[in-house]
Amino acid sequence: MRLFIYKTLIIIVSLFFLYQFTVGYSVHKIQNKLFSIYDEDTANKIKIKIREELKAGIKKDRILTEEDALLLKQFIQKINEEIN
Repeated sequence: MRLFIYKTLIIIVSLFFLYQFTVGYSVHKIQNKLFSIYDEDTANKIKIKIREELKAGIKKDRILTEEDALLLKQFIQKINEEIN
């Protein structure tokens, strides 16, 4: 019975380390990338980039193409019809 328990513990510990060195490492890398997105500096950089793009869009004479403007108009009309 003791031998069974020792073998079982060795197998469980081995599987844990195998998991950590293979799948666990990949998951940890992905988590680090996701957490870096939510970093305060990164969030500020994204805000600055959005503001720059908005300013550049405002300076343009026409933001949307005529086709896009027509599609948006039809879409808004469709929503108004469904709301009323």
